[in-house]
Amino acid sequence: MSSELHVLPYALVVLLGALSPGPDFALVTRHAALHGRRAGVAAGVGIGGGMAVNTLAALLGVGAVIAAAPWLYATIRYLGAAYLVYLGAMALLSLRRRSGGEEASEPGPDGPPPGRGQVGSAFRQGLITNILNPKAIVFLVALMPQFMPAAPSVLDRVVVGSVTTAVTLGWFVLVALAVSALRRVFRRPAVRRGLNAVTGTLLVGLAVRLVLT
Repeated sequence: MSSELHVLPYALVVLLGALSPGPDFALVTRHAALHGRRAGVAAGVGIGGGMAVNTLAALLGVGAVIAAAPWLYATIRYLGAAYLVYLGAMALLSLRRRSGGEEASEPGPDGPPPGRGQVGSAFRQGLITNILNPKAIVFLVALMPQFMPAAPSVLDRVVVGSVTTAVTLGWFVLVALAVSALRRVFRRPAVRRGLNAVTGTLLVGLAVRLVLT
């Protein structure tokens, strides 16, 4: 690994990016609150997987192609916005249920785990949301060269890619664990309705913002 590779500063910048409010945080919070720890962690793992794909695309030059092709960037952006609208609409439609949305699946502090379908759905939502966010790829294309040597080795690229994925994954798994620890609070129908209303509105709002910016 090159001595000119600034791993720690890069990890801190990636962490700051992960900390910023967005669809990833909304998805992990919603799944962890409504379906428990396993679903929340699955959403976080999906987000980490999506970031791994974005990082690989940036390192292989695909990100630069996307950034340089307005039509391709716009296509991915619109697909991402449409998916966020779909997720937001599903959250808002769940308000029609008397229970306040999706039923909590864990009767105790942890209780029986959610079904495989729910865990798989949480993973897919995190993965697709991240992959269909062209801003993440463009961000990485602009960010990574600032912390790597002028002629980075394969090992340098692997380290940077690994740090990006690990920091993102670690943060959202931590969020999932923290939110799922408050499961007793989220069992209340009124609280679940409020969570679905907030996350659903937020996801739709983020979709509009993605299209307009």
